Amino acid sequence: MIAVGLCGWGDHPRIYKEAAAKNKLSAYAEWFSVVEVDSSFYAVQAPALMQKWADDTPAEFRFVVKAYQGMTGHSRGGGYKPFPDEAAMVQAFLESIAPLRAAGKLLAVLFQYPPWFNCTRPNVELLQAAKAAMGEVPCALEFRHQSWFVPGMREKTLDFIRREGWIHTVCDEPQAGEGSVPIVEAACDERVTLVRLHGRNTDGWRSAGQPNWRDVRYLYRYNELELKDWADRLRRLERLSETVCTLFNNNSGGDAADNALHLMAMLGQTPPRGSFGSKSGSEEPAQQLDLFDLPDTW
Repeated sequence: MIAVGLCGWGDHPRIYKEAAAKNKLSAYAEWFSVVEVDSSFYAVQAPALMQKWADDTPAEFRFVVKAYQGMTGHSRGGGYKPFPDEAAMVQAFLESIAPLRAAGKLLAVLFQYPPWFNCTRPNVELLQAAKAAMGEVPCALEFRHQSWFVPGMREKTLDFIRREGWIHTVCDEPQAGEGSVPIVEAACDERVTLVRLHGRNTDGWRSAGQPNWRDVRYLYRYNELELKDWADRLRRLERLSETVCTLFNNNSGGDAADNALHLMAMLGQTPPRGSFGSKSGSEEPAQQLDLFDLPDTW
């Protein structure tokens, strides 16, 4: 199964109307069956909020929850604040995601490591410790430093991911030096492979530290040929993993939802609502296919 979704559900205005602003997740779930939770990276979310998200989505809906930044070394100089130590931080995170696990809606926790997290023995040991601390929770691993996948290390890294029980994350991102990784089309888990599409805006990728870097880093719209290439890759990955979870993160310009729905059409899929247009029997005004820039033949 290829599941297509977006990173976050609050910043995609083209998939909901103002009337749905108080519960955008429910509106989102009419279009996609999986979503990445990004807010968990900035703060460990309350279990009650996770429970609400589980309650607000259909039974087949799944979440990929991003690990808290203190768990992936992004908080350089900040320690484990606001937690007294690492153990307390991890325990709080496990308690946070418990409602999603209980509901059977947690697909994976995503450990995205920073661009300075390179391939060294101490960092390998950190990965082993992080995975052990998560117990039986399914965890996906994403690198941002190319040293993990340079010639001579690629297969060793993939073997490590398999051996330690991680889910491999296939990334599409700008090739902008050592702080980026190539597309590594591989599966390390028979159950799940994660795919994250960040766009190919090389200049924006290098804009970290600039005042508007968050606005431009993921400013990119995949074209028809690029999406077709990804449709082919996803079908190949589907032969290796039961679920290939594909998440679009190119939303600086609002392109993620359009690209995701376009890809779904290429794959012969329809949204959970049953079509790319209006819901059958609903008073909702028809939403035309061209809202998502899809060809008339779809």
